[in-house]
Amino acid sequence: MPNNDHPLLHQLNTAWSLASYHLETLTTEECLWRPAKRGLHVERAENGAWRADWPEHEGYDLGPPSIAWITWHMIFWWSMALDHSFGSATVTREQVFWPGSAEGARTRIGQLHEEWKFRVERMGEAELADSALVRWPFKGRSFAHLVAWCNVELVKNASEIGYARFLYAVR
Repeated sequence: MPNNDHPLLHQLNTAWSLASYHLETLTTEECLWRPAKRGLHVERAENGAWRADWPEHEGYDLGPPSIAWITWHMIFWWSMALDHSFGSATVTREQVFWPGSAEGARTRIGQLHEEWKFRVERMGEAELADSALVRWPFKGRSFAHLVAWCNVELVKNASEIGYARFLYAVR
C-alpha cells in the first residue's frame, strides 16, 4: 500500500498545497471576472444551474478562461476520473455544473480531492500497475498513469488560477 512517501502521493500532496493556496481566499467576484473579452466561462442557465463553455479546439485564440471555468474544469475532470474509475462510469460533461460561488467550488474541489486521495492511498503497487480501472480519459494505461495525469491537471489548473488572480489584483 502506498504511503505519503510514494512519489505519486508526494506529487498529489504538493499539487494540492499549491491548489489550496490559490483556492483558500478566492472570491466569487474573482471567479466571475473575465480577464479578456473572449475566453471560456460559465453561464447561468434558466434553471439556475451554472453551465460551462466547452472548447471546440484548444487554440490560443479562444482567449483566457475565467477562474470560474478553471474551477469547473477541476470539478469536471476529477468527477469524471472518480466516476469512471470507481463508479458507474456514467457521468458526462453535461452533468457537471459550476457550484455558483467560490465557496461552493472550494468545497466541491476539496471533497473530490479527499475522495481521490482516499482511493489512491489504499492502492497497492499491483493495483497502481493495473489498467482495469482506467476508463477515462484514456484506456490501456496503468492506474499510476491516471494518477500522474490527475496530478498534472491539478498543478496546471492551480497555476492558471494563481495567474488569473495576479491579473485580477492589478486590473
